[in-house]
Amino acid sequence: MNLHEYQSKKLFTEYGIPVPEGIPAETAEAAEAAAMELGGALWVVKAQVHAGGRGKAGGVKLAHSPEQVQQYASEMLGTMLVTHQSGPAGLPINIVYVEAGSDIERELYLSMLIDREVSKVAFIASAAGGMDIEQVAAETPEQILTVAISPENGVQDEQAQQLSAGLGLDQKQSSQFADLMQRLYRLFLECDASLIEVNPLIIAGSGELLALDAKINIDDNALFRQERLAELRDPSQEDQKEREAAEHDLNYVSLDGDIACMVNGAGLAMATMDLIKLHGGEPANFLDVGGGATSERVAAAFKLILSNRNVRAILVNIFGGIVRCDLIAQGIISAVKEVGVRVPVVVRLEGTNVIKGRTLLAESGLDIISADDLTDAAQKAVSSAAG
Repeated sequence: MNLHEYQSKKLFTEYGIPVPEGIPAETAEAAEAAAMELGGALWVVKAQVHAGGRGKAGGVKLAHSPEQVQQYASEMLGTMLVTHQSGPAGLPINIVYVEAGSDIERELYLSMLIDREVSKVAFIASAAGGMDIEQVAAETPEQILTVAISPENGVQDEQAQQLSAGLGLDQKQSSQFADLMQRLYRLFLECDASLIEVNPLIIAGSGELLALDAKINIDDNALFRQERLAELRDPSQEDQKEREAAEHDLNYVSLDGDIACMVNGAGLAMATMDLIKLHGGEPANFLDVGGGATSERVAAAFKLILSNRNVRAILVNIFGGIVRCDLIAQGIISAVKEVGVRVPVVVRLEGTNVIKGRTLLAESGLDIISADDLTDAAQKAVSSAAG
């Protein structure tokens, strides 16, 4: 689950992480009032969307008067912002964040994420702040600094010193940076974050470190114990199909192809999509119905994938371990009848009670194409979509 910048900065403030003063606003008039409340002579109006690249897309504007703040807010609110991360349709701007202008001396990059190769939380830092970190990594990888934090020991002084030295911080700034790392690490653990990104982390004209931007992603699997953060979810920023899938405990991601996939197990789903690609097809989605798939969940999955008008074939790939293949087959039959599927359905079943499952499908009287194995299923799905 992603948080907006203004929500992330509120969390930063709770953990003592320095940020510029700012106020969220849902109307242009509220934005102007926010600028007057903040005072000063320079403000930044920032579109609040769950996508990077806002500045290049016109979602971040410098204003030199409260009236100009109102103008920019009026131009942003109610529109769709298209960035390189939002997709071609863009994301709706329902809130802007009005922030006091900052005196920037240097821009740095700092983020935290889970490094699964070493099973630790890693800090990533770079002196090339304000840029897309992917571009920095591709063009000047030597500017990327990384330290992995041992869960037993936490952030160590030498690790903070290593990053500070690489960023070219002076003694006072190094002390601030070490404190910042400790606070971010505590936030990361206590809030079950999967990503924290500060781009840029600035050195202000006063020499102080300041988080000029903030991005926090919360692990969806931990939301049951993060009720306060779960309330911050903004459904308007999420894919409608993915939101509907979550309501049925389905793991779904929209893709651009025309072969819909329904699989139990994330690894098997990835392998299924790989084989579709291998045989010349394009998957329309990632869909994991989970190990405890029921006929109701299968029906919901069919409805979901058929809401995509690009779908020309459906590939169902189920390995019956915890759940029996005959129950899955009955769910598929019920779903096809209920939903009224009008595209070819290829089904590959394997595992517990697979013979019973295949018999049910064969005797259903429905136009369901049975597959012997995963390769056979992928080939038949690609052929069906093409035909």
